[in-house]
Amino acid sequence: MSTAQPVRPLRHRPREQRSRTASAALHTALAVASLVSVFPVAFIVFVSLRGRDGWQEPTRLVGFDVSNYSHILGETKFLTWFGNSVIVALGATVLGVLIAATAGYAVSRMRFPGHRPLMWTFLVVQMFPMAVLIVPLYNILGELELLDSYTGLIVTYCSISVPFCAWMLKGYFDTVPVEIDEAGRVDGLTPFGTFWRLIVPLARPGLAVTGFYSFITAWGEVAFATQFMSSEEHYTLAVGLQTFVGQQKAEWGLMTAAAVLITIPAALVFFVAQRHLVAGLTAGGTKG
Repeated sequence: MSTAQPVRPLRHRPREQRSRTASAALHTALAVASLVSVFPVAFIVFVSLRGRDGWQEPTRLVGFDVSNYSHILGETKFLTWFGNSVIVALGATVLGVLIAATAGYAVSRMRFPGHRPLMWTFLVVQMFPMAVLIVPLYNILGELELLDSYTGLIVTYCSISVPFCAWMLKGYFDTVPVEIDEAGRVDGLTPFGTFWRLIVPLARPGLAVTGFYSFITAWGEVAFATQFMSSEEHYTLAVGLQTFVGQQKAEWGLMTAAAVLITIPAALVFFVAQRHLVAGLTAGGTKG
C-alpha cells in the first residue's frame, strides 16, 4: 500500500515591488495631474478675491477682498437667479428620476409590445445635438403656453436626462434578482408596490447616479434657459450671469465670484451622492 504524502501548502509569490525610479515617476505624474486639474478652479477663486479689476493683473499677490461677492449678493438679483435654478434643478431631478426609474423597471421586468424599440428610441434621441432641438421645443412650449415658466424648463431638461437615466437604471434593475419581485407578489403587493417598497431601496446607488446626472444637467445648462426664459424674475443662474457681459465691457471679477458660488451646490450634491456613484455606475453597466 502506498502511503499518502502530506500536502505542502502553496507558497504565494512575493508581490513584485516597483523600483524607486518607477515609484517616483508615478507619484510625479499623479502630482502633475492633480495640479493641472486644480489650477483652473484655484485661479478662478484667486481672481474672484482681487476686486472688480483685479483680473487685469492676476499675478499680483496683494489687494485681496470680498467686494465681488458682496456686490453680487447685495446689489444684483443673484439670489433670485439662484432660487430659480434650485427650483428648476430639483424639479427636473425628481421628475426625471421618477420617469426614468419607472421606465427602466418596466422594460427590465415586463415584456410588452415595443419594449425593445422603446429603449432604442431613448438611445437615438440622445444623438441629436442641442442646437437642433431648440426650435422644435420652443414651438411645442409656445403652443402649450409654457414658455418663460419653470414647468416648461423642467420638462425640457427631463427630455435631455430621462433617456440616459432610463438606460442606466434598466441595466441596474437587471442585476436585481427577479425572485424579489416574486416574493412581493406572494405577499400581496401590487406591481407598483413591489417596485416602490422592495426594488427602490435596493436601487439607491443607481438612483443616486441618475439623480446626480439630472441635477448637474439642469444646474449648468445654458442654451435652453437662455431661449426659453425671457423675464428677469424667471432667469436662472446661467441666464443671469450673461448680464455681466456687455458689448463694451465684461465684469470678469463678478463672473468669477458668481462661478465660485454656483459650484458650491453642485459640490454638495456630489459629496452626498459620491458613496453611491461607483456602485451605481458599475452595476448599471453590467447588463443592457
